[in-house]
Amino acid sequence: MKHLILLLALAVSSWAQNNQDPNERIQKLITLKYADPQTVSNLLSDFGVDRRYDQNLKVIALSGRRANVMTAEDAIEQLDVPTAGHKDIDLTVYFVIASERDLTTNDGNPIPGDLQSAVATLKTTFPFKSYAMLDTLSLRSRSGVGAETSGVLSGNRITQFSVRSSTLEPEGMIRLDHLRAGLRTPVPEGEGKISYVDTGISTDVVDVKEGQKLVVGRSSVNGPDRALFLVLIAKSVE
Repeated sequence: MKHLILLLALAVSSWAQNNQDPNERIQKLITLKYADPQTVSNLLSDFGVDRRYDQNLKVIALSGRRANVMTAEDAIEQLDVPTAGHKDIDLTVYFVIASERDLTTNDGNPIPGDLQSAVATLKTTFPFKSYAMLDTLSLRSRSGVGAETSGVLSGNRITQFSVRSSTLEPEGMIRLDHLRAGLRTPVPEGEGKISYVDTGISTDVVDVKEGQKLVVGRSSVNGPDRALFLVLIAKSVE
């Protein structure tokens, strides 16, 4: 009798699933293991579903007609797989300080030899009196995925570097979406309170040739006679 009841229950469940209204509006939350949520969401634009995604949680929320949501879910299952010949992307950003006066050891270190050519190019356009290396930050990002890192300098200053996603493009180009790099300097406000002055550069999209030393941008530091330059190098690794 128990076996008969179980078989009947399974039959009813199967019948219910096969007879669900395809026009019923439903919601579905799907967690991705490998694929980039933004990329997958863009690919689903013609599937007739509403999409929302979270880059940090690596999830996509779908809503719409049951038939469309189920079709989109099947498509996500096909897309969310490990990529053959997968490559990571190594990113290094150099924080270069330039000033109208001579910089001291408190301002930074001498420019290393492998960055001299990039700084020489800067000097032709921005003839500051002296240049120094403030900090260097590196991170490794899986293709299609974001990453972030930070460092601490003297005086509790904080350097930060992040990208929302990095993608290896054809012909050795690397695309970086929503790059942000900068310096946060603490400013005492009295009564033990501290605020931070943010000096940094943000870009929506950066395309850099693999191995190229690219000057991403410039930002003023404590007035126009002192500037922060960001020099970026990107490389793909197996």
